[in-house]
Amino acid sequence: MIDFLIIGGGIVGVSLAYELAKYQLVIVLLEKEAELSFGVSKSNSGIIHTGFQDDPRSLKARFAVRGNRLYREMAKVLDFPFIPTGELVVAFPGERESLEFIKENGEKLGIPGLEIKDRKWLEKHEPNLSREIEYALLGPTGAVINPYEVIYAMAENATSNGVQIHCDNEVISIEETSDSWKIRTWESEYRSRYVINAAGLSADKISQMAGIGVPRIRPWKGEEFILDRHADRLTRRIIFPVPQKNTKGVLVIPTVDGNTMIGPTAEEIEDRGDLTTSKAGKQKVLKHIQRLVPSIREDQVIASFAGLRPTTKEGDFYIREDKNRFVNIVGIKSPGLTAAPAIAEYVVKMLIEKLEFLPKENYVATRRAIPRFRQLSSEERNRLIKMDPEYGEVICRCELVTKKEIKEAIRRGARTLDGIKFRTRSQMGRCHGAFCTMKIMAIIAEELGIPYEQITKRGKGSELVKGYGS
Repeated sequence: MIDFLIIGGGIVGVSLAYELAKYQLVIVLLEKEAELSFGVSKSNSGIIHTGFQDDPRSLKARFAVRGNRLYREMAKVLDFPFIPTGELVVAFPGERESLEFIKENGEKLGIPGLEIKDRKWLEKHEPNLSREIEYALLGPTGAVINPYEVIYAMAENATSNGVQIHCDNEVISIEETSDSWKIRTWESEYRSRYVINAAGLSADKISQMAGIGVPRIRPWKGEEFILDRHADRLTRRIIFPVPQKNTKGVLVIPTVDGNTMIGPTAEEIEDRGDLTTSKAGKQKVLKHIQRLVPSIREDQVIASFAGLRPTTKEGDFYIREDKNRFVNIVGIKSPGLTAAPAIAEYVVKMLIEKLEFLPKENYVATRRAIPRFRQLSSEERNRLIKMDPEYGEVICRCELVTKKEIKEAIRRGARTLDGIKFRTRSQMGRCHGAFCTMKIMAIIAEELGIPYEQITKRGKGSELVKGYGS
């Protein structure tokens, strides 16, 4: 019998697996996609918010502030990139009062170091910002991460502590029994004492399967655009305009990997699978961004993607044990990435009040990342090549990713081209995989012992080769 079955392999579900793995429990996580992070979490700005932009009475604000603090320690023990950039909310003429209001919110939440900076400070510290900007609220605790890297780090740690993770397992029915829940997927059947629903865009549908009504998910689509790394960092910090009712606005985001990202748009849609990007979306983003940073040009955009936010009419996070032994986590929109570790901490504390959790003996607290060849010194590279010559064979030239890194990604669970991309950054450069894709496919075929026809970009239906060798 399973103790806890978690539905959803995004940042919230995996945070729960990571937190619960500290105890003597049988834990299973189910994810409908081919790999973890392939849902809402992969199409995320990667911002670790300060928390000052939400109502201080809300769960969103409270958990964002706590999550911000938790990520700093997690980055050390789980070895994932965490860049403390800081945030700036910028104000044009007539908007200073809004900064004062946001600052007051942040101070109620106990966020440290909040300051309103003037034009002179901006000219020195953010020279690329528009000269029309008069003031900015500095939130020094803001930071950036790569969401999928964090998910894989937590998942690797959780599995090393006994958590079972099953991808390609979409839940199709949930039935309550006298002492447990029976969960069926297309692949298997599971029995668990507790179910935790962290299914993102599908959280309301999963809850309905269990006969529980929750706020309906209303998807909000956001298009984002990545600039060439050769454009250099246009800002040192994450740049926000003064927020509007339904959105934090169109942002300038320095990424972990040295690029700048701009966006997102914000549009309520019906189709939960619509991840298309558009020329209109790009033009809208550029129009807003060039008001903040006039030097940004359209020809600097090298990639685009869209993400969906699982919003609800109520607006705040919905976290409740709605039925005995069934916990719903619904409507985790921005700042959901920031809040995820705090949400997991909160849910586990809620459960501990009812159940006896024994700390795990011989708990493995740390995890080491795959070495990034591109980021190493010549001395470090030579040392790795002496240990394993496959570190000397470059597969992805744009991002300088080696054969050994690709193999290590597969060993740690990558089963698709996108899974390898998110773990290593191969295929993310200027050529978008034109040089390395076939080389990576050859490695996948060899390592997993599968034909080319079974290799996919991101799961069933995204095969790249038909009838190879026939």
